[in-house]
Amino acid sequence: MSTQTTTAQQVRWWSGGKSPFNLEYGKLMMWYFLISDALTFGGFLISYGTVRFSQNYWPDPNVVFNAFPGAGHANLPLAFVSVMTFILILSSVTMVFAVHAGHNHDKKGVIKWLFWTIIGGFAFLACQAWEWTHLITGEHLVLADGKLDMIGQTMSANPWGELVTDKAALANALNATPHDMLVKIVHSHNHTQSIQELAAMTDQQLKGMVNVAEMHIREKGPVGFGNFFYEITGFHGFHVFTGVMANIVMLVMTQKNVFEKRGHYLMIEKAGLYWHFVDLVWVFVFLCFYLI
Repeated sequence: MSTQTTTAQQVRWWSGGKSPFNLEYGKLMMWYFLISDALTFGGFLISYGTVRFSQNYWPDPNVVFNAFPGAGHANLPLAFVSVMTFILILSSVTMVFAVHAGHNHDKKGVIKWLFWTIIGGFAFLACQAWEWTHLITGEHLVLADGKLDMIGQTMSANPWGELVTDKAALANALNATPHDMLVKIVHSHNHTQSIQELAAMTDQQLKGMVNVAEMHIREKGPVGFGNFFYEITGFHGFHVFTGVMANIVMLVMTQKNVFEKRGHYLMIEKAGLYWHFVDLVWVFVFLCFYLI
């Protein structure tokens, strides 16, 4: 009986007859989509590599990505992004279990594992939101235009340039720094006094509280780093969000017995293909931005 049902489904895959690839139509179209999407990501990453290796200097990922939520100023290179990667890989495992449960017509199993896959997707997106927020709002001291400034990592500014070791240049930059920036610099390293108290001090007093030799001041880095980072990780994050929404739809359809009435869970398998693709792309993004 099972063989007859399977054969009947295979005949209905293509209205013109048997599929030349022996694949269900929707699954074949998903593969076509994934191939085209892979080419898009490949183009982005090749462009990133071309620009990166054409520069004399590029930010060190161990310096850029060394923060961890709740760890203060602890230096933990790549620890947080490793957690993000683990979460995404774990969600891929739960997706495998959901697809396997679908093959066995195990409705409860599909619901359970899809639920955990969705949780993993949301957790990854929350981690990415924290990382972006930390990079954008976390200001760092740089030497720019002959004076000191504090900037975050944005599309138009990069605080991860080369370390400034010229003491004379740092001293001159400190002297050229305006009063409001001196207040900001001192307050970023000294929280015992309020901004109002620091603002009432003279420039000379504020300069005496700044030890430029211990602040690891850098030049501005290449702008392309931020452009590519936010573009590519944001594009990947959009894919994760899309996958989460698709999985939520699959979960609701499973709960409403849509697949039980159809007699198969092929839609879960298609959603699984997309989710595994998203995980695979992250491996390459992780390699290009965080490891190399």
